[in-house]
Amino acid sequence: MPGWIDTHIHLNWHLDADRKSVSNGGKPEDMALETAGDAYTTLNGGFTTVQSVGAAIDANVRDIVARGLIPGPRILTSMRQIQANAGDPEALRALVRRTKEQGADVIKLFATSGLGAGGDQTMSDEQIQAVCAEAKAVGLRSVVHAIGDKGARTAVLAGCTSIEHGTFLKDETLDLMAQRGTFFDPNLLVLHNYLDNRAAFTFTEEQLNTIEKGIAPTEDVIHRARAHNVKLAFGTDAVAGSHGRNAEEFIYRVRDAHEKPMDAVISATSRSAESLGMGETIGSVAPGYEADLVATDGNPLDDITAVRRVVFVMKGGKVYRNAK
Repeated sequence: MPGWIDTHIHLNWHLDADRKSVSNGGKPEDMALETAGDAYTTLNGGFTTVQSVGAAIDANVRDIVARGLIPGPRILTSMRQIQANAGDPEALRALVRRTKEQGADVIKLFATSGLGAGGDQTMSDEQIQAVCAEAKAVGLRSVVHAIGDKGARTAVLAGCTSIEHGTFLKDETLDLMAQRGTFFDPNLLVLHNYLDNRAAFTFTEEQLNTIEKGIAPTEDVIHRARAHNVKLAFGTDAVAGSHGRNAEEFIYRVRDAHEKPMDAVISATSRSAESLGMGETIGSVAPGYEADLVATDGNPLDDITAVRRVVFVMKGGKVYRNAK
């Protein structure tokens, strides 16, 4: 297959020596090494391109990987996450320009609160419009954290590139996304990872129950998005505990959300490449494309769990894994 693409991860999140989640703080050199380690693990898991959204350290690792000094996937990063408290529309436009100047590949914004907080819209319509319009003006895509429907719909109308999560999207918003070509990046691995590694995080029992209750609507919105012909990308929201296990998203989509195996593979290859604006260089096996390849022990179209058995990884024509 073409090398897999994960359009939503957090490379800097990692488990420390006590198996506790770390996303910030500590020694800068430790954070850099852990981020590089997550990149290496992700590449070995079959993912040759990732989009990390977003910490500043991602850019350092991106550049060092691109120079060939350490192994890792091709990395795109937002470098930061833009939220409502970053200022009025004019201040947000300036922040987008500054983020571009600092070397970001994409803009990440939070239109709503998180799942545990209910997912209501947190940015005003004017703030969302300012961020996405300015991103487009400076030549960057905009990906939007949106749990609830209201914030997601505002982001779609504002011309943002992709809706992330989208747990409670209504059919009318899915139709609007299909009409406008907005990409949709739902994530199941992150929810399962929080529950599987609950001791690593600081969630309360109430929050964990909310996360668990978010799995079924996420499976449902994936199924409905397919029915409404929305462009589904492939993202995991991989945080501490899930780097290197990104391929579990395939299994959750096929086994639990009832996607066809080929649809899931296309999401993680050519469709995700398109969502990144890289559809003419990665995501397919064809003349003129980057030589990104992944092979598994077993055919995932017959048995989706074959994605757990990666035996060969090539990125840009260089072999990084060859277990057979």
